[in-house]
Amino acid sequence: MDIEAIKSKADEVIKAVDSVILGYDAEVKLLLTCLLANGHVLLEGVPGVAKTTLIRALAKLLGLYQYRRELNGVVFRGFSRIQFTPDLMPSDITGSLIFNPSNRAFEPKLGPIFSYIVLADEINRAVPRTQSALLQAMQEREVTIGDRTYPLELRDKGKFFFVLATQNPVEQEATYPLPEAQLDRFLMRIIVEYPPTLEVEKNIYRLHMDRLTEPFEDLTRVADPKWVIESQEAIARCVRVGEDILEYVTMLVRNTRPEIFEPAASYFELGASPRAGIALIRAAKAYAALRGSEEVEIVDIDSVLFPVLNHRLIPNFEKLVEIESKGGRFLARYRLLREGLKYIRESI
Repeated sequence: MDIEAIKSKADEVIKAVDSVILGYDAEVKLLLTCLLANGHVLLEGVPGVAKTTLIRALAKLLGLYQYRRELNGVVFRGFSRIQFTPDLMPSDITGSLIFNPSNRAFEPKLGPIFSYIVLADEINRAVPRTQSALLQAMQEREVTIGDRTYPLELRDKGKFFFVLATQNPVEQEATYPLPEAQLDRFLMRIIVEYPPTLEVEKNIYRLHMDRLTEPFEDLTRVADPKWVIESQEAIARCVRVGEDILEYVTMLVRNTRPEIFEPAASYFELGASPRAGIALIRAAKAYAALRGSEEVEIVDIDSVLFPVLNHRLIPNFEKLVEIESKGGRFLARYRLLREGLKYIRESI
């Protein structure tokens, strides 16, 4: 598969999503970038801005919404939604061994993690013990139950593994912030805000006012899992990163560290790690492919810079308090991180 074919099919997916979820073109493109970069994504935003609907629409367009397939004796679902709650247990996600009295043996009962697309809804409502059940799955793409380890990704059979989590930044009671180690497993954190304009919001209401069902339910399959796997491999193989872009990424990442670039201390307590730089290059390659380009350019790096790095940086606490005191507490962290990354970019 060539890059132009990837762009053409991706444009179809983006156009289909845009027809039922209005005003989020940039977010849809970033979500598809994550998928084609073989990463995972965290969607953060207030309730009611179509985070879950966006994920369900993507599953529908890939033909995975009501899909089931048996591979190597394991039945995989196309799409699973896990509603995270304080009483959710790790075994509710991964599965466990169940005693079968008829043969007096323990047998595996596999959980909803055995899917192509996994929606971890309101992930910060579960206790850390349960959240950590995703760590092995997200990083190593496998799950251990009893004495057997099950792969969650079988690329030679067209099986990919994509975790999308949602999070509400407003509510603080009965929530558990994700640890930094788990946040780092997400390729991107995409901030989903309110509709951008009055006209877009009016069109959203028009789209729903004569319906009892969600508009995304009218979507039909545009692509399939095989296209995802082939696109991921073609992007990794064909999209080039020049020495000048590599230099730019390296300077961006290193200059977020106050111990290396002192002015960064005005914005960040802790800078980005080498894994952040690796993620930035992977995401930029996928973003370049969505433009139809076989070479990463600075515009691709800048387009994915904030969603790739915003959850990998610790903001300066004093500066954060100062911004919060001026109002907009829930968006203060994002604003400070944007300002800091803009300053780092302009300093190069």
